[in-house]
Order: sequence, then structure tokens, then C-alpha cells
Amino acid sequence: MLDLPAPRPLPTNEPTLSYAPGTTERAALKAALARVGDERPDVPHVIGGAHVRDGAPREIRSPHRHARVLGVFHEGGGALAERAIDAALAAAPAWAETPFDERARIFTRAAELAAGPLRQTLNAATMLGQSKTAYQAEIDSACELVDFLRFNVAFATQLVAQPLSTALAHNAVELRPLEGFVLAVTPFNFTAIAGNLPSAPALMGNVVVWKPAETQSLAAYHLARLFEAAGVPPGVINVIYGDGPSVGDACARHPAFAGLHFTGSTRVFQSFFRVVGENISRYRTYPRLVGETGGKDFVLAHPSADVDEVAVALVRGAFEFQGQKCSAASRAYVPRSLWPRLRARLTELTGELVVGDVEDFRALMGAVIDERAYARLTSWQARMNTEPGVERVAGGSASREVGWFVEPTIYRVDDPGHAIFHEELFGPVLAVFVYDDARLDETLDLIDRTSPYALTGAVLSADRAFVATAARRLRNAAGNFYVNDKPTGAVVGQQPFGGARASGTNDKAGSALNLLRWVSPRTVKETWVPPREVAYPSMAER
Repeated sequence: MLDLPAPRPLPTNEPTLSYAPGTTERAALKAALARVGDERPDVPHVIGGAHVRDGAPREIRSPHRHARVLGVFHEGGGALAERAIDAALAAAPAWAETPFDERARIFTRAAELAAGPLRQTLNAATMLGQSKTAYQAEIDSACELVDFLRFNVAFATQLVAQPLSTALAHNAVELRPLEGFVLAVTPFNFTAIAGNLPSAPALMGNVVVWKPAETQSLAAYHLARLFEAAGVPPGVINVIYGDGPSVGDACARHPAFAGLHFTGSTRVFQSFFRVVGENISRYRTYPRLVGETGGKDFVLAHPSADVDEVAVALVRGAFEFQGQKCSAASRAYVPRSLWPRLRARLTELTGELVVGDVEDFRALMGAVIDERAYARLTSWQARMNTEPGVERVAGGSASREVGWFVEPTIYRVDDPGHAIFHEELFGPVLAVFVYDDARLDETLDLIDRTSPYALTGAVLSADRAFVATAARRLRNAAGNFYVNDKPTGAVVGQQPFGGARASGTNDKAGSALNLLRWVSPRTVKETWVPPREVAYPSMAER
């Protein structure tokens, strides 16, 4: 049961440090990069609080310097997942009985550790292991992670609206954790998401088996240490690295599987639905499936839009963190009247971008995450560079000599039904369709029907009437809709994040809506004076 205290006021968002030359944070981050880069930890699974190194070791390498080994993790599997489930279920009764305020104190301490003494360690691990620039790491593994931890505590205290009581009885609603365990499956691209997906259910009293992405193992290792330092009891959050399918299958087929908190590919999330359907009669309770699964995010420029504002929104939205955000701008719709000036500006801006080692703070882009991503993206480049009806506006090449570097690439494509407008590439590739100004209305329909996803989208326009029309016509095309801004950068507490259609269940991470998915309410009625007779007055003869 969650014995929630009085509602707490919402915190303020964690300030973003600048890392400008001469600042103390820049020096601290440089020192952390050197220290974390030299540590080379032997990353353990965490099962019931024990550090376990079963399974073959696998190297953790830096994407932008793929010869550099940052450490090793161990290849887990179904057997280790079973041990983690047992540890979680053993810890469940005591954790469920722990007062909410005690749980809140633990995750508040985690927030303050992440904001303070562990900030640069988490930033450095994210930069080295995921090839994020200093700014992208700061807004992720510092600010957003801290915001998730702080805001979730405050959101949790605001969940329960108590029912009416009467002179005859008192009524109350209690929020219980789910009966069983929650599986958290987290992606490589956001350290904050990797921290939030296991901690949000745990805050609500659940026990968790957490499977981080293999390519995020270094930052996940430091997150696990953060949770331990904050006082999360053994068995509450168990960590298994390595083979995702075998871990996921062992968890999803277990009778005590109570929920999935997932960020990753649509295909993998759909496979969980399939396994749950096949095993539905085995479960002790119907599992909660919460997932965010990707996007093919649009930017629509109106003829009234400012060319410089559109260009910056596209370059930042498409190329920050190498386009490896589920919210990244990957398809743009531009009026013919703006295209010549916008094309020139896009060419200029992308030509100025520094792509390279993220320890060079001048870089806007690092490397894509691994060789598989590199191969996928260079295959798309090879296809688009020779395809008819395609103009290469910028980029179009790549290099694998030192790291997995893919140039920021822009194509103008004549066919709005081309696969590049509906398939998620997850890299620094932007497709542009130039529409006739007179066919703006048709373009709204085109945007809505082209992609199976519905995560983020943006409209840039100086025409307020059109903005209102676009917001209405595209209401189902994006769960996060931006006006005169890029479609990335949702802030906890300000823009709760999530989309529908093939983009997921839209349970809005960073809001109370998500936390409600990790509780099972119980209504309690206490009658002051119970009846002592069976008959009702209407049953009398006269």
C-alpha cells in the first residue's frame, strides 16, 4: 500500500550548465572524462544486491574511437534473469510495506547525488560510451535524470483523489504496487530514460528486473551505483546485461510478470505483446505494458515561416546526437516559395558543423552508436545517392576508420511516398519534400497518413490561424506537438513525453500519468454501524 503524504509542490527543473571555456564545470567534466575513460570497470550484473559476473565478458567500446575499450560487461541470459526474478520477488513484501515517504527519501537522495557529486561521472560515462557531446550529455544524464527523480516523487503525492464518505461509512482509495515484478528494458540513447524506467515503478513500491541496452552498459553501471549509493535495498532493482531476447523471454513468460516499462524498437515491443497474449492465462495478474517505440517525426514549414528559424530547427532537430533520438526531425515539408533560400541556409549550416570526438567540445555531433547502425545508415546513403528523383543537398558520406562517423545528410525527395519518409532510420539523415504552396491542405493530409508513427512533430508559421488548423488536423499525428520549435527536447514537468500509433502507449514519461500505470488501486469502505437485520423496509406487508 502507498501511504501517500500531503501533496508536495513541484520542484523546479535542474539548471543546465554551460560548459563554456573557463567555467568550473568544464574543468570538472574534462577531469571526469580522463578518470572514467581510464577506469575500465568489470561491470557486474546486480542480483539481490550481489555483484555477479557470470557469463562471457564483452568489451564496451567508445563509438567515436572504436579501438578504445572502456570496460567489459558480462553476457547474461535466461538463467540469470530467473535468479533476478527470484531476488525481486523475495524483496517485494518488505518493499511494498516500506512507507512511501521512505521510498521518496531514497530517490530524492539519488536525485541530489546525480545533481551534485556524481554529475560529471554520469556525464562522462554518457559521452564516452554513447558519443554524446558535453551539452547533450548534460541535458540527459544530469538535468533530465535529476528531473525524473525529483518530479516523480512530487507527482506521486498528487495521484489520489479520495472518494466521498458519508455519515454512515468512510471510503478511501489505496494505491498498491503491482502483484509481481516489473521488467524495465532501456535504450542506449538516453541515460535519463535508463534511470527512469526502473526507478519510476520502484518508487511506487514495485520490484524491478532491469535490462539495459548493451551499448549503454557503461552509463548503466554508474546508474546502478547511483541507486546503491542512494539506499535502494537489495533486490528492489536488479540489473541483467547482455542478451535481450533471452532475458525478455524469461521475464515475459514468468507467472509473476506484472508489467513492462520499455523504450526501444516497435518490433521488439510488439513481440512482448505477442508473448503476453500467448501466456495470458499463466499470469497472476494482467501485465501492464508501457512502451515508447520510436518515431518518424515531421517538421512542416508554412509559407509565412522565417527561413532562419526553420533552418535552425531542422539542423538541431535532425542532427543533435547524430539523429539518434526517437523525437529527431527526420522528414520535413517545405513550401516551394521558401525552398531556394532554405536550401542555401541548410547547406551553409551543415557545412559548419563539427563532427568528431566528443571530447573536442567544439563538436555538435559524435559517432553513431555501433557498427550495425553505421552499416544501416551507409546503406541508406548508398541507395539515396544514386536514386532518381533525389537531390543530395548536404552530406551523404561516412567514415569508419576511427569511429562510426556518418555525415549530417539531407536529401530532397520528389516522391512523398518514398520509404525514407515512413521508415525510421535513427541517424543523421533528413528527407525533405518540397510542396506547392497552393497544395498546403493536401500536405497536411500527407503528413498525417505517411508514417505509422505518431511521436513528435513541429509546425513553423507566423500565421496563427494556420497553426490552429494544423494543430487540429494533425492532432493524432504526434503525441508531442511543437509550434515554432524543433520537435526534440521535451522537459520533465513541462512537456510530458510519449506518442501513439506505432510510437507506443503514450503513457507520458515525466508525468503522473506514467506513475499511475505502476499501481493497483484498492477501495476500502468502513461502515460505522453495520446493519443487524436482513429485511429492508420495502419488504414489510403494509
